[in-house]
Amino acid sequence: MAFEHYTRSGTKMLRCGYTTGTCAALAAAAATRLLLCGKAPQTVRLMTGKGIPVEVPVTEFGLEPSGAERSLNKPSCAWAAIPKDAGDDADVTDGMLIRADVKRCGEPGVHIDGGRGVGRVTKPGLDQPVGNAAINSGPRRMIEEAVRAVLEELDPEGIGLNGADPRRGGIEVIISVPEGEAAAQKTFNPKLGIVGGISILGTTGIVEPMSEQALVDTIEVELKQIAAESTDLILAPGNYGADYIQGHDLDSLGIPVLKFSNFLGETLDMIAGSPVDTVLLVAHAGKLSKVAAGIMNTHSKYADGRNEVFCAHAAICGGSTSLCRKLMEAATTDACIELLEEEGLREPVIGSMMKAIQEKLEHRAAGSCRIGALMFSNVYGLLGMTEPGQQILSMWEERQK
Repeated sequence: MAFEHYTRSGTKMLRCGYTTGTCAALAAAAATRLLLCGKAPQTVRLMTGKGIPVEVPVTEFGLEPSGAERSLNKPSCAWAAIPKDAGDDADVTDGMLIRADVKRCGEPGVHIDGGRGVGRVTKPGLDQPVGNAAINSGPRRMIEEAVRAVLEELDPEGIGLNGADPRRGGIEVIISVPEGEAAAQKTFNPKLGIVGGISILGTTGIVEPMSEQALVDTIEVELKQIAAESTDLILAPGNYGADYIQGHDLDSLGIPVLKFSNFLGETLDMIAGSPVDTVLLVAHAGKLSKVAAGIMNTHSKYADGRNEVFCAHAAICGGSTSLCRKLMEAATTDACIELLEEEGLREPVIGSMMKAIQEKLEHRAAGSCRIGALMFSNVYGLLGMTEPGQQILSMWEERQK
């Protein structure tokens, strides 16, 4: 039962896949059904956040304990495993089994943790707090919803999920990845402070593949369409930037938004040959801090430098050697900002970075357009704007009055 959902990338049609988070939720649903019925379902299905259903066969499963110790009516533990399908965007997790072990527990609710092959967080600033399994909040929500759906169907009175009856227990779900520890060495997890395995990820539940050249071609087509009607443009790398624009009413300015993925340099080169003459770049600190170092393809496989950028600008703003060491070891840009906040250096360091970002943008644009930048964090909100960025935004806001 192959997953047959496709997306267009330039002139190509590429097959989508589904995330490790989707696999974990599917496995948890199958294991819960096996726990309650003593029999595994032939297939398991869920609706992803993208609005695309995923249905897969259940071929890897089991009940524990086995033999004479097991009652088919009330087994103590059940497990199921679903292979990851990355579609045409195959990565190190493609084909790996994502396993869920499910059992009853004494505390009401659905309780999720990681087992073998799932990383554990050791540094602050990530989606999960230090000590938690690296199962991000989106997959945790998917897993809980999948388990609750089965329980509500098969055992609506048997388990006190909402804690209404303290005599009733709940469900414990342990997600594991047999090959996860080895695969994690090919990811950035060790650098991020996630040890022992991979992360269980996925915001929409679906992997949408795009070849690099096809994606650049798509950006060019979209830019031409925009430039035919507007000389103003907001650039955003992806969903974080688009969400910030919508959440802070920047979309109300009536300025078209172009997502450029990681291809900032190529996009600025395209803009140079277009009628667009005013550009505001809106990006998360994780992407935009790289631009301060002149990195114009922000994908991690090409370059990183985020820690080095924060460290360098902290140093020139008077930061101590101790602070610089901590910045170099920080897991995320939010963790860097927290360190700067503690030292009272957030404003000068961000200001210094914004000047460097402006210089790099103007150098690449080479006078072809007026350009500025806005940097934000999902935790701290607006971090800073370049001076031209402030002027551009003020001009657009005045125009709306």
